[in-house]
Amino acid sequence: MKAITLTPHTTQVQIKDWPEPQIQNPDEIKTQVLSVGICGTDREEVSGGRADAPLGEKELIIGHEMLSRVVEVGKQVKNFKVGDLAVISVRRECPNCPACNMARSDMCMTGNYTERGIKGRHGFQAEFVVDKEKYAIPVAPEVQKIAVLAEPMSVVQKAIEQAGIIQRARLPYLQNKPNWLEGKCTIVAGLGPIGILAALALRLRGANVVGLDIVDETSPRVKILQEIGGTYFNGKKDDPKEIAQKHPYIDVIFDGAGIAKLDFDLLGMLGINGIFVLTGVPGDQRLINVDGAALMRKLVLKNQVMVGSVNESLENFKMGIADLVAASKKWPGTVDKMITQRYPYKDFAAAFGKHTQDEIKVVIDWT
Repeated sequence: MKAITLTPHTTQVQIKDWPEPQIQNPDEIKTQVLSVGICGTDREEVSGGRADAPLGEKELIIGHEMLSRVVEVGKQVKNFKVGDLAVISVRRECPNCPACNMARSDMCMTGNYTERGIKGRHGFQAEFVVDKEKYAIPVAPEVQKIAVLAEPMSVVQKAIEQAGIIQRARLPYLQNKPNWLEGKCTIVAGLGPIGILAALALRLRGANVVGLDIVDETSPRVKILQEIGGTYFNGKKDDPKEIAQKHPYIDVIFDGAGIAKLDFDLLGMLGINGIFVLTGVPGDQRLINVDGAALMRKLVLKNQVMVGSVNESLENFKMGIADLVAASKKWPGTVDKMITQRYPYKDFAAAFGKHTQDEIKVVIDWT
């Protein structure tokens, strides 16, 4: 079969012939890869950044945002049959921590997890993959066109879920309120794929969403935000004080940008009892000056919380796919606009190399 491989910590990326995986155990499924999304992690990898090949190997098959179709099942597989659509999760548990022993590798305590297409385990930029049934999540046929968004949407689901657990635990008036986000005012910082998906998930839960970015108002990102009922704020043109004036009580800030200075600036807008959820991972950025005493006073005196969230659980994948189905029904055609470019796998170099102003999600098609 064909696969896109990387020599880790170099820019050597190529299509090559690779041994086709076969089912070895009765609890495994074999799937044909249909499409694979490209995200910032992939671009970092092919630029020579963080990536690790499996132990004893020199190359890594990249790719971790995928959609596939089942072509073969092991004898003990119960929930999949040939022809079903499936996405396969990314992270695999370490052998010796309480979180991983409970199938929560997203909360691994040792750092010895592996990740398909990223760290120590081959990814999905290939014609076929094999994995255990327990790591696969079924996909409803009606969202086949956008199901490649399931992995980034699962990241969003975990972050929002974590925020809800924290807020319900500490705020008595939310403890018996299943939809704690109904009517809440939220800011989503960064309207990349994670930010837009966060806006979708928040709007589905009845939250008011202010999207913050520096793109022009005519950008497809802004159009999607507006179509789902969000409000756009251009950080390049507008005074941040306008947000506070129009929305004086911000309950939740969701960071999808990973810009440290922006996050500290936004913290000043968070309301009493508010929560700030961080999902963006800052790269090398200029040092910033922060008034630590003022920051700590605000966090304490206003009962505020900042929490980081990375990766996701299998349940978050299921929640994410359910939200993609719900969003497609509520705003027909809107989520489809997130996939702005598709390339056949033979044109992988163009998929990684070309950047347009209107780009949101780039997808490599394998069929």
